[in-house]
Amino acid sequence: MPYKTEKLKLDSPFLDKRVKLLPCQKEMIIYWTKKGLSQRKLAAMFKVSRRLITFIQDPKKKEKDLENRAARGGSMIYYKGGQEWAETIRKHRKRKHEILKHLA
Repeated sequence: MPYKTEKLKLDSPFLDKRVKLLPCQKEMIIYWTKKGLSQRKLAAMFKVSRRLITFIQDPKKKEKDLENRAARGGSMIYYKGGQEWAETIRKHRKRKHEILKHLA
């Protein structure tokens, strides 16, 4: 039986585990970049990859990467499907239900 919270959205990046950096953290990365902090130090400080720091510092590189990925077949080349994906979705829905059950 599906959860009653399935149609509701997790609007807050604070609640959504799929978000690596919060909007305020992205602003801090831009701030520290202007102050001269290196990509490696920023990546270590925020515990993310240097690639993500690069994409935040230069949005044109992110657009180019998305175009290249679309040319290679889009996100479907990373999608494995099957039982593993079903389990991931099940965990996500359960967590979402625990967070939003008081709204339903």
